[in-house]
Amino acid sequence: MKKLLSVIWIAIALLCFSLATPALAGDAAKGKQIFVAECAACHKGGKNLVKDSKTLKKEDLEKYDRYSLDKIVYQITNGKDPMPGFKGHLKPDQIEDVATYVLEQAEKGW
Repeated sequence: MKKLLSVIWIAIALLCFSLATPALAGDAAKGKQIFVAECAACHKGGKNLVKDSKTLKKEDLEKYDRYSLDKIVYQITNGKDPMPGFKGHLKPDQIEDVATYVLEQAEKGW
């Protein structure tokens, strides 16, 4: 009987943890401020003034396999020609804030 109760409690705990919705890691309001100061010169309104086809719009982020917080954080941190990486220029939490803002804006359609 003890074993059965233990299994039930474990099942309930796992169910509760699996139903929790993950929050975005960063602060989009702070990310917007950083984006305006650091990124908008090339990406104003979610566009890409250097490579027209690689915008920050949801469709393009999905097309180029960048539609996740982790992948956007990686791109901002490390860059990819011609985009410079911001590692060392922005703190990791600032990069997460910008990535959160970009992902939210992509969802909203910029």
